[in-house]
Amino acid sequence: MAAAPDRAERYRMVFDDDTVMRLYRQTVQDFGLYAGKELSDEEFRMLCSAAGEMSAKMRAVRIVAASSVSKRDLKNRLIQKGEDPEQAKAAVAWMSELSLVDDRKTAEQIVSRCVAKGYGLLRAKQALYEKQIPKELWEDALSGYPDQTDKIMEYLEAKLDDFSDQKAVKRVVDALLRKGHTYGQIRRCLEKLSVDAEDFPED
Repeated sequence: MAAAPDRAERYRMVFDDDTVMRLYRQTVQDFGLYAGKELSDEEFRMLCSAAGEMSAKMRAVRIVAASSVSKRDLKNRLIQKGEDPEQAKAAVAWMSELSLVDDRKTAEQIVSRCVAKGYGLLRAKQALYEKQIPKELWEDALSGYPDQTDKIMEYLEAKLDDFSDQKAVKRVVDALLRKGHTYGQIRRCLEKLSVDAEDFPED
């Protein structure tokens, strides 16, 4: 066993058959491991299971600490990182029991960030979809989504001036569409600024 843990706080264990395992301190302590200790086949099987369980849990903690994720998104990320599907499922359940992952709260956080960035309702819906938030939670999370007219106006005023041609206007409109605003919303704001909006749909 390595005398010191690696950057992920895991100890490197090398067995007689040259099998290498990286175990967290808790697993080492739970099994009373030390250099030269012999394990029966059953003990080794139990160690492998416990190691996989702890690996999935610790990876889940790191993922959640880095970004807001839904339960489904967290499970998929764990599997993509190489965790066993069943261990990943168990880790998500464990995180949920500890209230460390909550789809409803995650949905609210996602929508709040979209509002802060000046995104339109369509972009907020896309973000919920990308984060794999269950569809039944969307309505509550999106209820009261603020009107973004002021945000659109601010963007237009910052990007356009009296010398902007139609190509420049189209580039700005395309950027606003990517932010999740509709043609109708953008067109109304263009008209308020007396910018020719005839080339753009009303909705």
